[in-house]
Amino acid sequence: MPVAAESHGLWGKSAPAAPVTNALAGNLRVDVAVIGAGFTGLSAALHLAESGSKVAVLDAEEIGFGGSGRNVGLVNAGLWVMPSEIPKVLGAEYGERLLSILSDAPQEVYGLVSKHGMDCEAMHVGTLHCAVGDTGLRDLEARYAEWRARGAPVELLDQAAAARALGTNAYRGALLDKRAGTIQPLAYARGLGRAAMAAGASVYSSSPVQGCERDGSVWRLMTPGGSVTADWVIVATNAFSSGPFQMIRQALVRLPYFQCATEPLPEHLLKEIIPGRQGAWDTKEVLSSFRLDSAGRFIFGSVGALRAGGQQVHPDWARRAMVKLFPALEGAAFAHEWYGWIGMTDDALPRFLELGPQMVAFTGYNGRGIGPGTVFGRVLAQHVTRRSNDLLPLPVTQLSGADWRQLKEFGYEAGAAAVHLVDARM
Repeated sequence: MPVAAESHGLWGKSAPAAPVTNALAGNLRVDVAVIGAGFTGLSAALHLAESGSKVAVLDAEEIGFGGSGRNVGLVNAGLWVMPSEIPKVLGAEYGERLLSILSDAPQEVYGLVSKHGMDCEAMHVGTLHCAVGDTGLRDLEARYAEWRARGAPVELLDQAAAARALGTNAYRGALLDKRAGTIQPLAYARGLGRAAMAAGASVYSSSPVQGCERDGSVWRLMTPGGSVTADWVIVATNAFSSGPFQMIRQALVRLPYFQCATEPLPEHLLKEIIPGRQGAWDTKEVLSSFRLDSAGRFIFGSVGALRAGGQQVHPDWARRAMVKLFPALEGAAFAHEWYGWIGMTDDALPRFLELGPQMVAFTGYNGRGIGPGTVFGRVLAQHVTRRSNDLLPLPVTQLSGADWRQLKEFGYEAGAAAVHLVDARM
């Protein structure tokens, strides 16, 4: 199934064409096989190829088809979890290592974009986390204090400053994170793919891994058209895992997230609505996000799946919510609507997995796919080539199914639809 308007919306329309790839045909011998052509897999392939490794990437669909190509496009630093909580959960060594690597993740993303000349609407202008009410403001005050204590370039905006930055008076304040920014996510995935191929990696689309077996000291991966034999395997399929790796999917609770985009706004509105072009999201439990792309389209998103009843409920609510925030957008229609899935863990922290001898994976990005995916891909490449755990930002986690997974997934989808249906009627 190709990238299409129904699956990838605006991103599929506005991204530069993907590099030409074909399905695997025949048998291939490589040093490292990477399964999944998203941010993590392609970052790993790029760094492996640059280090001289022979690497092949296999994807069931095409570059950026899964979560990477449906991402909101916020290049954030850190995680949802408060910085002070991470060392408590992971221990001081892993906790501080993870905080450091993810704090610097946006800089690494934009560095790769610049180095390889990627055409992906990269705007390194910060992000705005918007406080809903006094409770939201207290949350941002705590985050601000913790990041400032670590020397991060963050700024807490009061209500007036937030209104100037956002173009709306709806929020009690906002946390400006100057490390962060926005990007066209599908274009970035395709840029990583192009860079990896230029460095010598082979990328195969329409090549789902249907079988996986250990043969002595190597792995053999079978696809409909051939096989790959590799010393190491990196599994980078996250919430879209299937086939021999569906156990990764079953260890995650999938959260649906939709986005709707207008046509480009007139110039006078672009001077008023997020004039600095930062990406934004709020502190609500059923959160919303909004941003502009390089052409000036307004992109609004929230929790929910555009299927069954949600196909009408969510866009109807989004139109009302958008106008409530920005009355000047009254009458602006959505030209693009799409949704994807976020892989959630029970503690909102990612996982490092050893799925077998010399078979590794990171998973569970909890809505922070771009920065973590990029740096975790590089870390996996270093891990494979150095054969050492010294640089890992996470301990090995034993894979197990998520508790009450199906019930939680139903609750996320149905709950978001109920919230938006009630909110639209108020």
